[in-house]
Amino acid sequence: MKGLKKQRRIQVIALAFVALAVSVGLIGYAMRDGINFFRSPAQVVSDPPRAGEVFRLGGLVEEGSLVRGQGETVSFAVTDGAAKVAVTYTGVLPDLFAEGQGVVAMGEMTGGTFTASEILAKHDETYMPAEVIDALKEQGTYVDPAAAGG
Repeated sequence: MKGLKKQRRIQVIALAFVALAVSVGLIGYAMRDGINFFRSPAQVVSDPPRAGEVFRLGGLVEEGSLVRGQGETVSFAVTDGAAKVAVTYTGVLPDLFAEGQGVVAMGEMTGGTFTASEILAKHDETYMPAEVIDALKEQGTYVDPAAAGG
């Protein structure tokens, strides 16, 4: 009787472990397309993404690069000081989108140009995503607005 209870307990524990492993595997499989990695322009140039890979590109909108096309299509360059990536976007830009400001765009590389499906809005004119700040600091081009008097 005692050995049967012990064997049953081991079976239940083993079954729970297998169920946990299967559920973690299914969650990982379901999220594989939902995870969008952040990259700076220098990272995109040095290690180009694979075809069809959706990721976030962040940096500063390069001064003088904004060109409005037909309709709602715009093109501009995103830079981190070390490299720049050409971007095209069709849609309504956030109100605070401007040259020289931080931007995060989600999309994929198409023929050497980043085709954005979404331009992420900023909270205010001084907001910059932490990933962009980190990338700019890594390049040595980040200027803290508080220290610069802005």
